[in-house]
Amino acid sequence: MMDGVGAWQLVVSGDPALFAIVRLSLTVSLAAVALAALVGLPLGGVLALTRFPGRGVIIVIVNAFMGLPPVVVGLAVYLLLSRSGPLGSLGLLFTPGAMIVAQAILITPIIAALTRQTVEDLWLEYRDEMNAMGVRPLARLATLLFDARISLFTALLAGFGRAAAEVGAVMIVGGNINGFTRTMTTAIALETSKGDLPVALGLGFVLVTLVLAINASAWGLRAWAERQAG
Repeated sequence: MMDGVGAWQLVVSGDPALFAIVRLSLTVSLAAVALAALVGLPLGGVLALTRFPGRGVIIVIVNAFMGLPPVVVGLAVYLLLSRSGPLGSLGLLFTPGAMIVAQAILITPIIAALTRQTVEDLWLEYRDEMNAMGVRPLARLATLLFDARISLFTALLAGFGRAAAEVGAVMIVGGNINGFTRTMTTAIALETSKGDLPVALGLGFVLVTLVLAINASAWGLRAWAERQAG
């Protein structure tokens, strides 16, 4: 697939190998966002609504982890999933599953931090009413997360953008295996190292186009939901 022609020409011609890379990239990134949301949304909500010793330290750590170096995350996941690692028996190393785990670790702090701020702002607005009604803590969390669902699109989109652009961590744990773990970003890195800049630029254009299309669709859905709510 990776010859001298531009990647965009391969898209137009329906090249199956390129579409396999695009499909894997989207599958891994969206799965990572879903996994990170399962952890990050409730974590951010709990940090926003509860007060306990060490809460400030946890918030600082979560905020700091928004800038985690991808190669460090990749190395940590590699050590966990290697044959001598504690999770080596799962056989996930150099598979899309390992790439999903690495991306999820990277974007969970982003989703958690943005969720905490959003839910905390809502809690300040509705605290008196919920206290007067005797709403239980778990019900508070569920209610505020649901009420903030439109605003939380921002957190999910930020997480997706980080995942879709990731290369270092996924290359370490995925191995950039052609036809199995090669994504758009790792393919761009490979073609650049080979000196095939037209293909690398074409792949980059395809990646940016896909990210913009997904973000535009998400924002369109958000705008529609806001109109329906209004």
